[in-house]
Amino acid sequence: MDINEFIVQVAIAEHHVFAEQIVTEMAESAKARGTGIAKRSPEYVANKMKEGKAVIAFHKDGSWAGFCYIETWSHGQFVANSGLIVSPEYRKAGLAHAIKEHVFELSRKLYPKAKIFGLTTGLAVMKINSDLGYEPVTYSELTQDEEFWKGCQSCVNFEILKMKERKNCMCTAMLYDPATQKHDAAKKFAEELQRKPKLYERFMRIKQRLVVKPKPKTGLKSLLFLLTLLFHK
Repeated sequence: MDINEFIVQVAIAEHHVFAEQIVTEMAESAKARGTGIAKRSPEYVANKMKEGKAVIAFHKDGSWAGFCYIETWSHGQFVANSGLIVSPEYRKAGLAHAIKEHVFELSRKLYPKAKIFGLTTGLAVMKINSDLGYEPVTYSELTQDEEFWKGCQSCVNFEILKMKERKNCMCTAMLYDPATQKHDAAKKFAEELQRKPKLYERFMRIKQRLVVKPKPKTGLKSLLFLLTLLFHK
């Protein structure tokens, strides 16, 4: 199975018939990962389709294969490409990357001046984001819109986020800023993630320990040191 077997397109109102299947798979996938998501109703997803603010993928046989939608925060200053999901039977075919790229291009078209951001614990999503020009950032550089952060309440790590006063958590924050366009640095980060996956895994394990049991004087320095290692031999 390869990417040529799929059609990736901007969703339209008629695709609302897949909304129930999409939100069900989102919930099941989050449960399997042991993480939380900003829960959305089928009606919410269907409305994103109607507004032209979503991307949907189909296998050539017509079956639903994947989905992602656009949300805006802070009066359009920030955009998030949310709810990325691929049907289990179609994973490992490069479809997540294709959907992410398509929804990223749609976001740039609809909101050319907005900063596009995401929070993730997954190496694969970090790699995709880096390929698109995202860079790791601190939580303070993300939207401070309360409605966005309310979406974290369904995550198993929400209490950690509250304890840290939204300054840190288990997710890595990533941001694409069209004003700076640090694409070369982002691509280098993507290459290092690909080349040194075990170092990234070590970074996440240490981050988890520091977030749960922080060491004020050394914790941040340790994280920055590990990120530096991701960029240099």
